[in-house]
Amino acid sequence: MSAQDEVVELCSELIRIDTSNYGDPGKGPGERAAAEWVAEKLSDAGIDSEIYESAPGRASLVGRIEGADSSRPPLLVHGHLDVVPADAADWQVDPFAGEIRDGMLWGRGAVDMKDMDAMMLAVFRAMKTEGRKPPRDIVFAFLADEEAGGSYGAHWMVQNHADLFADCTEAISEVGGFSLTISEKRRLYLIQTAEKGMAWMRLRAKGTAGHGSMTNTDNAVTRLAEAVARIGNHEFPLTMTPTVDQFLRQLSEELGIAYDAADPEAMLGKLGPLAKIVGATLRNTANPTMLDAGYKHNVIPQTATAMVDGRFLPGQSEEFERQLDALLGDDVERDYVHHDIAVEAPFEGALVEAMSAAQLAEDPDGKTIPYCVSGGTDAKSFSTLGMACYGFSPLLLPPDLDFSSLFHGVDERVPVDGLKFGARVLDRFLMSC
Repeated sequence: MSAQDEVVELCSELIRIDTSNYGDPGKGPGERAAAEWVAEKLSDAGIDSEIYESAPGRASLVGRIEGADSSRPPLLVHGHLDVVPADAADWQVDPFAGEIRDGMLWGRGAVDMKDMDAMMLAVFRAMKTEGRKPPRDIVFAFLADEEAGGSYGAHWMVQNHADLFADCTEAISEVGGFSLTISEKRRLYLIQTAEKGMAWMRLRAKGTAGHGSMTNTDNAVTRLAEAVARIGNHEFPLTMTPTVDQFLRQLSEELGIAYDAADPEAMLGKLGPLAKIVGATLRNTANPTMLDAGYKHNVIPQTATAMVDGRFLPGQSEEFERQLDALLGDDVERDYVHHDIAVEAPFEGALVEAMSAAQLAEDPDGKTIPYCVSGGTDAKSFSTLGMACYGFSPLLLPPDLDFSSLFHGVDERVPVDGLKFGARVLDRFLMSC
């Protein structure tokens, strides 16, 4: 059976395995059941793999497919098995039913990222059963915990089993290769070559506890609220990275409009819903997400805390800290709950050419261009081993689909035909790279 013939059913089955990640290693079902299911599907096709547990139920799976020339450095192809939680009451369908409706496969993980997991699985199975060998070895990994930063997944694997990936020089994974329709006869396929760093932080303000009815000029809640408001309302300065500059220049050529490097935001209106992602890659960002203080209505608490999701561009880690500290002032402390690097790789070379060729073979009216994603992926972990990491999960999308809103969103879904397209592209790519 070809990859495109079974990719939809594989994705549907995988969605039905609840792998919700609540951020607490002791809460949620974990990824063990999904890893065992993947291992069984691989084994059925004659492909060996091994499961590694970083904590009870927190499972990742790794294996290797022999290529025609094993003297070449292998390519790492990786995906994550966990998903963010979903409240069924908010959805039109059961988020863990893997239901097909209106030409779409619905469910938590449909685009983040059990679609790519299914593509990987379908292509590997087809290669093996059809007796085809890729040009070089492929190391594959289905990982735990990406949605909470990878401490129990990719980071743990790199720290404890780096030998499994030691000879890989390049890697592909999620959030790239999807289409952006420019016109009826022109589509751009965005290859992720960069991603922002993560600075999830806790802010803490201290003050003098007291009775809520009395005057208090040393109020921790007030002090924290002022700092949170400064951060939430602050517009960080524009910072043009090589990837974003290249993306906007190529986009302007396709749209036939002038590119003003001093005012890149003028182009965002041409991107539709994708503007939310691209706009966030023009500068560092920090968004307050949680507040906590006090224990009784008439008691002024001694401390107050807040959580902030900070993201910084490649090369901006130290500058971002300086910007934050200036906003916080001297009376609010910060510490990192999770901190991880930004990543950037060049949009050139044989691997990029193979991505473009595979994509365009299935869509001659397309063109591949680089872009930076505002979130983070497991590429952060594997880049520390010296790999050039790219987001390449090919999908052909309907022009009117608000794709970016589906990531972690309600009614997450992927086009059935787009998923089949992706399996064909991924097959071509892996057989040519």
